[in-house]
Amino acid sequence: MSERNVLGEELAPCSTDPTTGFERDGCCGTHPDDPGRHELCAVMTEEFLAFSKRRGNDLVTPRPTLRFPGLEPGDRWCLCLGRWTEALEATRSERLPETTVPPVVLEATNEAVLDSVSMETLEAHAYDE
Repeated sequence: MSERNVLGEELAPCSTDPTTGFERDGCCGTHPDDPGRHELCAVMTEEFLAFSKRRGNDLVTPRPTLRFPGLEPGDRWCLCLGRWTEALEATRSERLPETTVPPVVLEATNEAVLDSVSMETLEAHAYDE
């Protein structure tokens, strides 16, 4: 059975350029070996990439051995759920710019994230194509 997105529909691909997902299949699927829960599809912002690097996760520098091309603003990527919620909390507690929270592509975000983030919060941060 195919996985579902937060809208209750079939999970859409997040990105194949660059190719994302825990299994590098373009989708933000669930996987038992993925402790980081790369289930949330987000559109990278300059502020988020800088925030993530400051927090010890450099998403800009390519790492070919990990099949990681390095990201730039505008790229879609399956983010670790914890990093996205960390950015959300930091915008509130540290008064960071709202763009520190990268917009969420609802069609490509796995319904599994609803156990940690409300649909209302996801919709408030939805990517507007």
